[in-house]
Amino acid sequence: MNWMARYTEAAPKKLDWHCYFALVASEVERLRQGDECVFSSLAAEQSDFIRFNGGKVRQIGNVSQGKLTLRLIDGERQAYSTLTVSCEPAADFGRVASALKTLREGLCDAPDDPHLMVDRSSSWTQSIRRTGTLPDPAALARTVAERAKGLDFVGFYAGGSLSRGFASSSGSRGWYEVENFNFSWSLYGSGGRAIKSSYSGESWDDGAFAAKVELASARLPLLSAAPRALAPGNYRAYLAPAAAQELLGTTAWSGFSARSQASARSELYKLHAGEVAFDARVELTEDIELGITPGFNEDGYERETVSLIRGGRSVGQLVDARSARECGLSPNGAPASESPTALSMAGGDLAEGDVLAALDTGLYIGNLWYVNFSDRMNCRLTGMTRFATFLVEGGKVIAPVEAMRFDDSLYRLLGSELERLGIQPELLLSDNTWGERATGGMKLPGWLLRSIALTL
Repeated sequence: MNWMARYTEAAPKKLDWHCYFALVASEVERLRQGDECVFSSLAAEQSDFIRFNGGKVRQIGNVSQGKLTLRLIDGERQAYSTLTVSCEPAADFGRVASALKTLREGLCDAPDDPHLMVDRSSSWTQSIRRTGTLPDPAALARTVAERAKGLDFVGFYAGGSLSRGFASSSGSRGWYEVENFNFSWSLYGSGGRAIKSSYSGESWDDGAFAAKVELASARLPLLSAAPRALAPGNYRAYLAPAAAQELLGTTAWSGFSARSQASARSELYKLHAGEVAFDARVELTEDIELGITPGFNEDGYERETVSLIRGGRSVGQLVDARSARECGLSPNGAPASESPTALSMAGGDLAEGDVLAALDTGLYIGNLWYVNFSDRMNCRLTGMTRFATFLVEGGKVIAPVEAMRFDDSLYRLLGSELERLGIQPELLLSDNTWGERATGGMKLPGWLLRSIALTL
């Protein structure tokens, strides 16, 4: 018996987290005493993880895990407890009862929380369950081996079901369960240079995967050309959606946060204050309707779609309950981080097939690396171009470019330097697997820029 057959036999059966959470929520309600306010939240997954090297499987495994958070609120006091759970209700009921008892005891000495604000009275019901079409691990291994034959293919696949649940003692019930995948890989050429690609979604298609591998492999011969070393300066450039994601992802850490705006610490403070503006074509929305993140949060609020930037100007912010109470605002269901989890940017008129011709002479930047702030108050970002950056002349790719550091303000890139936006925004699901696979992502077009500043 080969290793894949052994892996398939050992794979766990599909767990019914939805049924489990319904039973646990009912048990919590039964254990509730008097007028106690209790919130229950579940984060669970069943995921396959496969690491490839040289087009072959080097590491494979699956993870089934669940975390149940119980939150007991009494007046202005609150206490939490998070349990690792088994998806076996009878096995966990005793631990749930013990956790609630401990929380009650802890509340006796807990101080008031001056910014505590939760929805204690609403009774809403929300349920999203989507079954995806995911590749069988054995079939995926064969597909990669076939498509990557003769290529130095290095990649990481993560896919499976993600579940999030919420229940409150006032009767609110939320459930979010999807099956999706995220596969990122690099094709290495001579000199250690590589072309990075990714494929994510809910419906796997061998043809779509093959097309992405073929597109990247067609550019591999360009990596064998002597890389061009560029002098520092401003260069015309096209940023692919993955590169744009790095810039907006870093900016969004607290750029749209009501808390950061109120304390003047937001990286987009000048935009919110009306001191600067993006190009009028820039429109950004926290779009819950994309369905890539739960439509509820752990404070008991349903999440709202929020228009953040319209006509290049700030028109909204992400407000969680604590910020709402502290700053006198209305919560819109934002998570505690007040970072967007479904950021969507409107597209423009630049078709994918016309990118090189529109760029004419400049840099095609597929990815950006190590992005961070060099000047937060002016939303100035720095990082490296590294892989998949090519010099384009007369609408044709000429050669790879030596890694360069960029240092430029997002106000400039999406302001005076924005020439055109891609016509079809690309959905980029989150590839974060720190502790658990994350929900969410971004939907972004590519950016054609008149210039971006390279410094060294």
